[in-house]
Amino acid sequence: MNWSIDFAPLIPEPLFWTVAAIAALLVGLMFLRGTRGSTMRALAVAAMLLALANPTLREEERDYLANIAIVVVDETTSQALAGRPEQSASIRAELENKLGRLDKLEVKWVTAKSDSTGRASGTNLFAALSTAMANTPPDRISGVIMVTDGQVHDVPEKTASLGFDAPIHALVTGRPGEFDRRIEIITAPRYGIVGQSRDIEFRIVETGKAGTRNPTVRLKIRREGQPDELLTTQIDVKETIEFPLPHAGTNILEIELEPVEGELTKANNRAVVATEGVRENLRVLLVSGEPHAGERTWRNLLKSDAAVDLVHFTILRPPEKQDGTPINQLSLIAFPTRELFSDKINDFDLIIFDRYTHRGILRLGYYDNIARYVNEHGGAVLIAAGDDFAGRYSLFRTPLNPVIPGKPLGRVIEKPFKPKLSKDGNRHPVTRDLPGAGGPDGEPSWGRWFRQVDVEVQTDRGRVLMNGADDKPLLILDRRGDGRIALMTSDHAWLWARGFEGGGPHTDLLRKLSHWLMKEPDLEDERLIADAKGLNLTIERHTMSDEVEPVKILSPGGENETITLEKVKPGIWRKTLEVKLPGLYKAESESPPPVGKLSAVAYAGTEDTREMSEVTATTEKLRPIATATGGGEFWTKSSGLLTSDDPSAVTVPRVSMLKNARIFAGSGWLGLHDREAYVTRGVKLTPMVTGFAALAALLGLMSLAWWREGR
Repeated sequence: MNWSIDFAPLIPEPLFWTVAAIAALLVGLMFLRGTRGSTMRALAVAAMLLALANPTLREEERDYLANIAIVVVDETTSQALAGRPEQSASIRAELENKLGRLDKLEVKWVTAKSDSTGRASGTNLFAALSTAMANTPPDRISGVIMVTDGQVHDVPEKTASLGFDAPIHALVTGRPGEFDRRIEIITAPRYGIVGQSRDIEFRIVETGKAGTRNPTVRLKIRREGQPDELLTTQIDVKETIEFPLPHAGTNILEIELEPVEGELTKANNRAVVATEGVRENLRVLLVSGEPHAGERTWRNLLKSDAAVDLVHFTILRPPEKQDGTPINQLSLIAFPTRELFSDKINDFDLIIFDRYTHRGILRLGYYDNIARYVNEHGGAVLIAAGDDFAGRYSLFRTPLNPVIPGKPLGRVIEKPFKPKLSKDGNRHPVTRDLPGAGGPDGEPSWGRWFRQVDVEVQTDRGRVLMNGADDKPLLILDRRGDGRIALMTSDHAWLWARGFEGGGPHTDLLRKLSHWLMKEPDLEDERLIADAKGLNLTIERHTMSDEVEPVKILSPGGENETITLEKVKPGIWRKTLEVKLPGLYKAESESPPPVGKLSAVAYAGTEDTREMSEVTATTEKLRPIATATGGGEFWTKSSGLLTSDDPSAVTVPRVSMLKNARIFAGSGWLGLHDREAYVTRGVKLTPMVTGFAALAALLGLMSLAWWREGR
């Protein structure tokens, strides 16, 4: 039970206090003048004011609630170092024991972990605390205890933002005076042009007590496909190294610092720089043998691609069309064959022959140049064949023959057909995801074509991705030497562009085809991909085969693991695994020739450099908020000579419950605030001055005052 007196004046409160002030003034004047009966009159006035105040005796039935202590346990990446997990476990066991002895105390345990998705940055204990407080009444929180190494990155500047009035204590893992070295990246490029180099600036930073250690350090620089490079530098000296970008997509460079004795951890002795390689505008030469309906389809497609610089020539006046008109009267320009196919042929990334036939425009030596451009210089040629490809002027009847994957059989098939994906087409990245394909056995939803050249695929030459009329090869891709070549045996792709019978995915098909020829990494048919989001590592294999070989994973710690990929869909195999250590992971797969060895690298763990940049234990970061709330910071392991090397040997301060204190921490003890929170189950109100008793007392006192005054 709890008793208290409430007042509810019978008149408005301002009027009540005005009356009380006037009454006090009059009583004071009576005492100053020595008026007879002043005491009795004062008592009568007091009785009257007491009656007007209407006092009520309040009797409450209360159920007192337990206090709530929140313990936040730091389980981020830095807490996995140097025996700290065992230390944290021992601290938790000690806390459970000591907090369990306190009456009416409820303990909430909160775990703060690193974000495995890589979206969060650093150690965010107060974010975990806010989440735990979502269903916790602030007026019942008696204190917060944080078990951490002290490297907390979201400490609030003001106590008002906490949302509760209770002390915050820190039980610090690790030892005072720890020592560590790490690599700090000062500047690193996010993008770069393929084939060029960018500069990376970094330095070696030392934290903690270095003692007499040598300030000279040695580093290993690892680049993709290159042997390790050695570099010697000094602590806190800025170094600059070149970062070449050999290919499009993600290029990775790793810097590894040689460890030193007494260092807290080697986990932050690696730094990885990932830079996206961007290719310069690709140069494409489009040669149209004659004006036709599909010519503008190729031109519009290539001109709309911001990554392509297009040079387009259309043969409007072939050599056999001589009518005697003087050259200086023609509005046409001569086809610059020497500049294009001799002097500057290697400047182009792709040459497209669109319904082009050999009619004496190019000399035979230029076809030799084109063949060498493909075989020796890694060039690419696309032949979009018309009906002339089956005739006597076919490009197949030139020195370009050795690189063309399909031999014309001299027949042109003129009948309606819908292009269909072959078995290889359902796996190849150029055609695999074409909308409307209808699956391996389904009927495509796109429109029909009406003409196709009958060709025979050369032995061991190329892959047929699409079939046409009578199931004949429609699209053939091949690799020759260092280069690539594609043959499309129909010139009716423009029907899709015009929307005939609903059209078809001409933009997707022709753009992917062009970029595969120009060696776009994302369109490689045999490819191993490693990708990481936080500590989740995904290995993906693109292949044209029915089965894939196991993949060997090399971790940053030197351990090897072999995994088996699972089939996702035709041509794609994948597996995701959770890794333990942050760092550079390398995936390798041995495949039969001609694929051979495939490799890929990914940096798993975090783009969060804050978490592992400062790993030495400290009390400095939590001290301001702990002091402001009346809490304290406590080392659970000392650095003295008699300290046990057993990680589980810890010292946890004594815990006390305090009611009316402002300081909740001292030498060897920490305090929690007893909030004395309760729930009122019932209330009984009893008027104290009311009815005949109050009236009789008031009249009696007034009568005594008159009697005393009359004597």
